[in-house]
Amino acid sequence: MGLIRAITGAVGGVLSDQWREYFYCESMDVDVLVRKGQKRTGKRSSNTKGEENIISNGSIVAVNEGQFMMIVDNGKVVEFSGEPGEFVYDSSTTPSMLYGGFGAGLVASFKEVGKRFTMGGDPGKDQRVYFFNMKELVGNKYGTPNAVPFRVIDKNIGLDIDISIRCHGEYSYKIVNPLLFYTNVTGNVQDEYKRDIIDGQLKTELMTALQPAFARISEMGIRYSALPGHTMELADALNQVLSQKWTALRGLAIASFGISSLKASDEDEAMLKQLQRSAVMRDPTMAAATLVGAQSEAMMSAAKNEGAGPVMAFAGMNMANAAGGMNAQSLFAMGANQPKAEAPAPDPNSWTCSCGAVNKGKFCTECAKPRPQEGWTCSCGAVNKGKFCAECGKPKPAGAKVYKCDKCGWDLPENTPAPKFCPECGDVFDDSDVVK
Repeated sequence: MGLIRAITGAVGGVLSDQWREYFYCESMDVDVLVRKGQKRTGKRSSNTKGEENIISNGSIVAVNEGQFMMIVDNGKVVEFSGEPGEFVYDSSTTPSMLYGGFGAGLVASFKEVGKRFTMGGDPGKDQRVYFFNMKELVGNKYGTPNAVPFRVIDKNIGLDIDISIRCHGEYSYKIVNPLLFYTNVTGNVQDEYKRDIIDGQLKTELMTALQPAFARISEMGIRYSALPGHTMELADALNQVLSQKWTALRGLAIASFGISSLKASDEDEAMLKQLQRSAVMRDPTMAAATLVGAQSEAMMSAAKNEGAGPVMAFAGMNMANAAGGMNAQSLFAMGANQPKAEAPAPDPNSWTCSCGAVNKGKFCTECAKPRPQEGWTCSCGAVNKGKFCAECGKPKPAGAKVYKCDKCGWDLPENTPAPKFCPECGDVFDDSDVVK
């Protein structure tokens, strides 16, 4: 009876798996990362008795926008596609007489019957279709439970100090390498793999990486109060810190990083303001202006002093100025005697485009216009700067006219025929544009 049952199961199973399947995946929710493909079987379908995890040769897989399809045969990834549309799986190890020729399919199906008979009627294989959610996964909240160190660097005043900040907001991530995500994270799942399985681990690692990411941002000279305006740089810094754990191991990457609130402690904010205020006083003129303001307020207060009398109040103020050893006039004189910073010498290799941008290369970095040719153009077409042509040896023409647009200043190479109109502003070229 066992042999008869095995033969019946093998033949019946092979015949049931002859139908080509159609696999698809409905739109995945924002909390679903991976979903196993569904085999469509309607009321009129005869393909209702086939094995669950068997994909017949010639089966069709529909891939939607924002999805990545992967076919796994006996635990090994054999096919994948990230392009939306219809994918035909024509290299399956499960033959079908309905695809690829009836004769070849019939022979392969008999071999399949023999194989299943040796395994008691079981197909002896496992084939699955998985769909990965490639869209941006938003709405991941984060918050620093404890204050995170942030290094404040201000090269203008020579400030380099660590403070503590608290940060809250949201971030989003996405799957950038589904093969790594399947191999190292999900593996074969029965139905779905949701975000709540891994989000806790990701959030912990993000909080750990936030401190070195802040260090990279501070090295750029960005102040902590300006961080909300540099979220793209912060996301790049986090991806650099998390590249080994997220990208290289799991195939994930941070897509965006948002900051809803960021604040330093009251003590650190007061300290920073005091240090910046003190640094301003290194400039003698700023110190003099501050001293003048303080003296003005003192004089107004002295004039209002009814108890001791204004004379005694002004006398006390003069004594305080004398004891200080420095007055506003001396500070202004020190500021005037300080050497002025000289402007850097212009680069001889630079050139100014008609749009106003200063460049060094062959093309303008703002409008992509080519660098104007300098020198004179020979009749052979070569542009030269010397007295003779470097290509044909002809001498530079004497008395050649040089044109320059009197409206926009566009220069025409020497010994070059003037156009009717300026190519930059459209002004008419005439004798008023001749410079020599």
